[in-house]
Amino acid sequence: MAKLYFYYSAMNAGKTTTLLQSDYNYKERGMKTLLFIPIIDDRYKKGTITSRIGLSSKAKAFGADFDFLDFVQKEIKKSPEKIKCVLVDEAQFLKKEQVAQLSDVADLLGIPVLTYGLRTDFLGEPFEGSKYLLAWAEEINEIKTICHCGRKATMNARIDSKGKQVRAGEQIAIGGNDLYISLCHKHFKDGDVGGKPKMIEESLQKIFN
Repeated sequence: MAKLYFYYSAMNAGKTTTLLQSDYNYKERGMKTLLFIPIIDDRYKKGTITSRIGLSSKAKAFGADFDFLDFVQKEIKKSPEKIKCVLVDEAQFLKKEQVAQLSDVADLLGIPVLTYGLRTDFLGEPFEGSKYLLAWAEEINEIKTICHCGRKATMNARIDSKGKQVRAGEQIAIGGNDLYISLCHKHFKDGDVGGKPKMIEESLQKIFN
């Protein structure tokens, strides 16, 4: 039976790489997939899911009024090739109604839906999409990464140009290592980012290489 899945983590844990690997696994077996990315994610080419390690794939860009169930139903009618999986990157930006639509894609159309995103914003508050994915997804999995102290990172801190933690501002500000860093809960509360993002990235590379 098809399910709605939510894979969550702090920033820079490899969510997009995991999504693209899942997509590759389906396509390697000759199975059709549909990929989606929020239209507001303008870090790379529009309509493209791109990971930090350079993997990428074309995707349908969606906005706040996009109807996933309607779109997938139309795609089914257009193509004789059966859709085997729907994958959504940056799923924290989904609206409540869109999470419900994705749940219907799994329940009514029998297509597994894999969503990937952050749980909380830079203030520790839940995103709308993540809140309802945590409530409604049938399977929830954490993709782990680490804080500069070596403990598991669970929080997303926004930083300024001097590498200091930001405690106020709009919830949504698109960025990568230049704007965000993953921290454990203690260091998130203390505002201890442990150094500039480049230094932390180099430390992670030494650990995992």
